[in-house]
Amino acid sequence: MLLVHSFFKMSGHTPTLARLEQRAAEADQIIEYLKQQVQLLKEKAIVQASIREEKKLMVENAKLKKDIEDLKRQLLEKERRRGVREVAMPSADSSVQCVSKPSAPEPSAPAAPAPTTKSPPASNEAKKKVKAEKKGEKQEKKAAAPPQEDAKVDVSRLDLRVGCIISAEKHPDADSLYVEQVDVGEAAPRTVVSGLVKHIPIDQMQNRMAVLLCNLKPAKMRGVVSQAMVMCASSPDKVEILDPPSGAVPGERITVQGFPGEPDKELNPKKKVWEQVQPDLRTDNQCVATYKGAAFEVAGKGVCKAQSMTNSSIK
Repeated sequence: MLLVHSFFKMSGHTPTLARLEQRAAEADQIIEYLKQQVQLLKEKAIVQASIREEKKLMVENAKLKKDIEDLKRQLLEKERRRGVREVAMPSADSSVQCVSKPSAPEPSAPAAPAPTTKSPPASNEAKKKVKAEKKGEKQEKKAAAPPQEDAKVDVSRLDLRVGCIISAEKHPDADSLYVEQVDVGEAAPRTVVSGLVKHIPIDQMQNRMAVLLCNLKPAKMRGVVSQAMVMCASSPDKVEILDPPSGAVPGERITVQGFPGEPDKELNPKKKVWEQVQPDLRTDNQCVATYKGAAFEVAGKGVCKAQSMTNSSIK
């Protein structure tokens, strides 16, 4: 009887032990999964830290470039004040000669009093000649090519450049706006305000290439001055930032074949150049950005495209 009782007692514990072993195995699997997740989080944190550091270095580099340009301007201004503007040739020898000339005539001036009586008429004649020459130059300038504002209106009037969006953050006073820092090949990044919050996630706005319109008149948007515009393929339901070709670098000009010419320094809002050009800006059935059917391109690099939007307006 004792043997039978022991047998039943042991057989009664067997399912419990099996469940415990199963739960222990499941716990081991969960622990292993959690370890993997922790490792992935660590790796992600390292990647994000390196991206932040890279952005910080890019901004610092831009600031250093700006400081260097400021120092150059200050140096040139000091040189002008010292009389460098009087030098006819840029060589060092000629500048030395220009500085030393005033001291040479001083001893010879009192030795020859006679010519001094004839000098006033000569100087008056020289003044008259200079005035006549200046008038001639002004007349030539007036007779030159018409102002750029009155030139033919087409896409060549737009200053389209390759840009790199270094960073983007939400506008402090507008839920639908991003404020971006964009490298367009200048000494310092430009501040750009874009209404893209509802269309493009903020992580897709960071450290990416784009097409920028750089000669719109700067405009204040909710207290922040925007110095350019990010060009996008656009429809009522979707918006995509135009991508420059692979290998393009910030500052490179984007041109359209068949429309030569230099862009305006700044588009005059009263002339409505952008408003006249924009209706003819579209993506074709291959997503290529075009003006009147001719592609946006960077010389030697390729064409600019949207990611997936065909036959869409560009603005």
